[in-house]
Amino acid sequence: MADANYIQRRGELQTYFDRTAVEAWARLTTDAPVSGIRATVRAGREAMRNKLLAWLPDDIRGARILDAGCGTGALAVECALRGAHVTAIDLSPTLVALAQDRCPRKLCGGSISFRTGDMLDPALGRFDHVVAMDSLIHYKAADIVGALSRLAERTAGSMLVTHAPRTPALTLMHWAGLAFPRADRAPAIEPVSSGTLARAIAGERSLSPWRIGRSERVSSAFYKSQALELVAR
Repeated sequence: MADANYIQRRGELQTYFDRTAVEAWARLTTDAPVSGIRATVRAGREAMRNKLLAWLPDDIRGARILDAGCGTGALAVECALRGAHVTAIDLSPTLVALAQDRCPRKLCGGSISFRTGDMLDPALGRFDHVVAMDSLIHYKAADIVGALSRLAERTAGSMLVTHAPRTPALTLMHWAGLAFPRADRAPAIEPVSSGTLARAIAGERSLSPWRIGRSERVSSAFYKSQALELVAR
């Protein structure tokens, strides 16, 4: 059972991405012209997606992969093209519908199963690998660890996640964003230092069968995200 903090933030994210930001998100994830700021975000997301894909095993043919927070489906499609069986889930029905529209016909309903809902739902089944790209950046360290703990229960190989690194720039943007009226602002990104998250993971008994592997940052002007690899011992 997810705790109250996770459930509250999950609801805020679903509302934001399904109603407020879906048009901008759809444009950001194409080759359509965007502003300079959004172009840096687009470049950063592409670099992060490529990094996480490179961290998966070279041969993922037949592997079961959970794309946790799939957005418009780009990572899910790349995994399926490499032979994986992908469950791609997102809170936003609108984004999932867009992902389905963009998915190559030969993959949809076969190699990729798109779902709307909570990535922590145990009914999704068991997986060899979980990839959660920028779907936990709105959560505090304790909630990230709680999510990892629940995902670990049904994952055999690795969990590749990202979090918002605690940098002076991101911390300043976080506090500046809180100054806007609640109705006008996106759910806040929660900067979390790598050290704080690593200590929290080490202190979580349910994650003792897991070890932290690679940790690398992608920084592209207005996009800053830290990739973290957890590997089953």
